[in-house]
Amino acid sequence: MEKKGIIFDLDGTILDSMHIWEEIDKNFLGKRGLEVPEDYLRSIAPLGFERAAVYTIERFGFLETPEQIIEEWYQMATDAYANQVQLKPSAEEYLRYLKKRGIKIGIATSCEPQMFLPALERNGILDLFESYTTVREVPRGKEFPDIYERQAEKMGLLPEECAVFEDILKAVQGANAGGFYTVGVYDAHSKDEWEEIQRHADSFIYSYKELIR
Repeated sequence: MEKKGIIFDLDGTILDSMHIWEEIDKNFLGKRGLEVPEDYLRSIAPLGFERAAVYTIERFGFLETPEQIIEEWYQMATDAYANQVQLKPSAEEYLRYLKKRGIKIGIATSCEPQMFLPALERNGILDLFESYTTVREVPRGKEFPDIYERQAEKMGLLPEECAVFEDILKAVQGANAGGFYTVGVYDAHSKDEWEEIQRHADSFIYSYKELIR
């Protein structure tokens, strides 16, 4: 895989943070007398906060507005990102390996800058990224190529010059649709999709150590 740029998802790909969202979902729905459906986290992961809030309201018939739900999620997640979230094993080593080779590194994420920027800074890798794009900046979620196309444009590259690293199936499929080379990254919280991710991604890894030579 020789590419001029690499676009990384964050949650479950660079950041070991999916357990945070699992706990938030459990607390959020538990307060409303509901258990978390098995497919819920996978369903909202590619959407971003606004679309995820709308999806949640429609799925469960809640009476809150999307803004109210987003505010509740913010309050639950902000502290965890600022103080708890760590990097996945060998992620920093691989990012620095890429930087030394002159490869541009960008971010495409469903997470909010108010959350992920403090986490990246605390873990000492914020300065390694050229730029970032969130799903708020594009018309559709990660099941479509929009976010990856926008990030490639920010990096001054064409889709075929970039690889996309993702840990969920819909996102891999979205990047594939845009003509990007895709790398599936194993995360325990998407293990039920792992076989499908391996089938759809151009390549896959269990650890970043596999890519450092």
